[in-house]
Amino acid sequence: MVLGGEQGADGTGRALAGRDAAMDGALSALYGGGPGGRGTPKERSAGLGASAPSVARWLGDIRTYFPSSVVQVMQRDAIDRLGLSALLLEPEMLEAVEADVHLVGTLLSLNKAMPETTKETARAVVRKVVEDLEKRLATRTRATLTGALDRSARISRPRHRDIDWDRTIRANLKNYLPEYDTVVPDRLIGYGRAAQSVKKEVILCIDQSGSMAASVVYASVFGAVLASMRSIATRLVVFDTAVVDLTDQLDDPVDVLFGTQLGGGTDINRALAYCQSQITRPADTVVVLISDLYEGGIRDEMLKRVAAMKASGVQFVALLALSDEGAPAYDHEHAAALAALGAPAFACTPDLFPEIMAAAVEKRALPIPDTL
Repeated sequence: MVLGGEQGADGTGRALAGRDAAMDGALSALYGGGPGGRGTPKERSAGLGASAPSVARWLGDIRTYFPSSVVQVMQRDAIDRLGLSALLLEPEMLEAVEADVHLVGTLLSLNKAMPETTKETARAVVRKVVEDLEKRLATRTRATLTGALDRSARISRPRHRDIDWDRTIRANLKNYLPEYDTVVPDRLIGYGRAAQSVKKEVILCIDQSGSMAASVVYASVFGAVLASMRSIATRLVVFDTAVVDLTDQLDDPVDVLFGTQLGGGTDINRALAYCQSQITRPADTVVVLISDLYEGGIRDEMLKRVAAMKASGVQFVALLALSDEGAPAYDHEHAAALAALGAPAFACTPDLFPEIMAAAVEKRALPIPDTL
């Protein structure tokens, strides 16, 4: 679509009216400036004005004229280009925005500055996003991990009713006797008996520096989903230069998110030291570090801790990001050092996370994406 402008219709030769003119006005308010609206970001003026009412009207306009995915992009551009973060502290603004993961990240970064009159509205916005994410991710995550837990519980001396015949036959095809048209198994593979006890322990260790906002949101939702599975004991730890254990809030991921403090420094070594102290069953534990690996603590100690955990039997997973955007800026040297220890660091989308966790639970190779 080509929209015109006030001066010469931007060379289109056609003046705009009605809905087209309104759409052009909404775009110009954000991206306009200079002749024909082609100025650089620094040259573009803040066409939305300084007041919350005018911004709220603009938000209503873009939701009327554009699909939700475009609205979310325009909102993020408005926050970045026009410095509208402060206006998100006003309830009427929050009621008008199209809620998404990025908006939640912005709200969390403003949490400490948020007035009491806005906090309940902000929580409602965050809860809507979290509930939408849980609907999208929970069922598949539980199903994938339940299957992985069952497979990891297979035993080599099963009772007859516990034999996994499919895997047993495939494992013994070399023992096929053509004259009898049968397989004589010398090794039985079976399922372990279903139990209500904890089979695996998962520790999510999340970097809450400002660049990790979307990852914090997704990790909190996944943490709540994992915590709802009785066969997995889940611990959620967030860190900057300090370490905070939010495990007791995992029944409500909104509480977890508002317990974070985005934007601090980073001390990965201290966070891993705490996680290491919580491990009681190394062979049944998965530690997931979600960080861009910009370490402000003691690098060598950090690497020694990872090596020690892996040597004890811990499955260690390093994710540079848990978001839809792919790999962010990250410390390549630290990523290479972790890879040398057998813990490759890579970005992971939310849709891939269940498969990553299933592979870690089963102690098999991680399905690492091709792009890093």
